[in-house]
Amino acid sequence: MINLKNKNVIVTGASGGIGSSVVEKLNEAGANILATGTKIEKLDQLKNKFDKIKIIKFDISNHDKIEDFIEEATESLGGNLDCIINNAGITKDNLTIRMSMDEWSKVIDINLTSTFLMSKFAIKKMLKNKSGKIINITSVVGHTGNVGQANYTASKAGIVAMSKSLAIEYAKKNINVNCISPGFINTNMTDKIDEKFKETIISKIPASRLGKPSDIANAVLFLASPISDYITGETLHVNGGMYLG
Repeated sequence: MINLKNKNVIVTGASGGIGSSVVEKLNEAGANILATGTKIEKLDQLKNKFDKIKIIKFDISNHDKIEDFIEEATESLGGNLDCIINNAGITKDNLTIRMSMDEWSKVIDINLTSTFLMSKFAIKKMLKNKSGKIINITSVVGHTGNVGQANYTASKAGIVAMSKSLAIEYAKKNINVNCISPGFINTNMTDKIDEKFKETIISKIPASRLGKPSDIANAVLFLASPISDYITGETLHVNGGMYLG
């Protein structure tokens, strides 16, 4: 069993299906967790379910406040930061010729730029510890492309390339930077998909099912733990064989 006792971890997008599953898995492993998101009622539910975790409501689109957030979160965890899971993200789908600059910019700003800034200021904390783990959640469509998601796929592909650069820069400082690329996971987002289209998606997955949030949480647990210390700059694909990177 993986033990993360005394490890201080920040989880963004903690109120969503994948985020809450990640919090649960890390809590089981004994980590000290700071969960953040924009929906305080969802964060309160997490706090009530896992009474040891700490919560801070924060919108990662506030770029000029990210450094202060990392500072506050780290202090709340006791002054050190061992790991951050950049899970928060948005979609604003549209066909390319109909996609507005606002739809393009908001997705890039939140999914890519915010992840860069969260990683940047987390690294500054981790350099003091001389170790750390950054886990960025991407998406299978960042590798395959997808209709109506030029903005989203660009942001997720950008995260992969950015993470490789960060991994190279800070490997000598014992800071690991990796990505997890989920396929289609059974969450509130996929619940909104038309049943016939969902059947089409499942027909393209060799495992013949959608993934579970716990499938992603298990991958996070692995990359957050010491058993993955020699892995950096990689993308772990969790998609039931839908895409083989």
